[in-house]
Amino acid sequence: MSHVAPSARATHASSSAATLRADDASDEYLTFALGEEEYGVDILKVQEIRSYDAVTRLPDAPDYIKGVINLRGTIVPVVDMRLKFRLAHAEYNELTVMIVLSVADRVVGMVVDSVSDVVRLGGEQIRAVPELGATIDSQFLTGIGTLDERMLILLDIERLMASAEMGLVVPQAAH
Repeated sequence: MSHVAPSARATHASSSAATLRADDASDEYLTFALGEEEYGVDILKVQEIRSYDAVTRLPDAPDYIKGVINLRGTIVPVVDMRLKFRLAHAEYNELTVMIVLSVADRVVGMVVDSVSDVVRLGGEQIRAVPELGATIDSQFLTGIGTLDERMLILLDIERLMASAEMGLVVPQAAH
């Protein structure tokens, strides 16, 4: 169930998250910072943005799974994206936020350093991901967005959060 405002839904043409768009339609991305880099996620996957609160730690969970929170009756797993992407240790301060996402029929929280803004990128502003052997597996990236002097690493957040490695979403049996 999506909690995105109808106006955002109406202005967005749906497309496969795994493929780059060949036409000139534009997509909106919520941008956020992790360390020195700026990232973007499809705004339609964002349910809400909250300040970072304490989480209940789960025993034997990977270090990047901070724990869970109770969000209006829904138990939500929380992922620290700095730890997931093997960046310098996260420092929690007043700018630290949690982006609550709706991915693969599951609500998941991700902790980021700060949220910047919502940007609209046209197909001509999105470039293919170069094969660099980076710390982030390129299968979880949809491209590199360019906006004036800014470069945004565009995440395929659905694929990342639903990946077997994350263990957050139970795979559904094929029908």
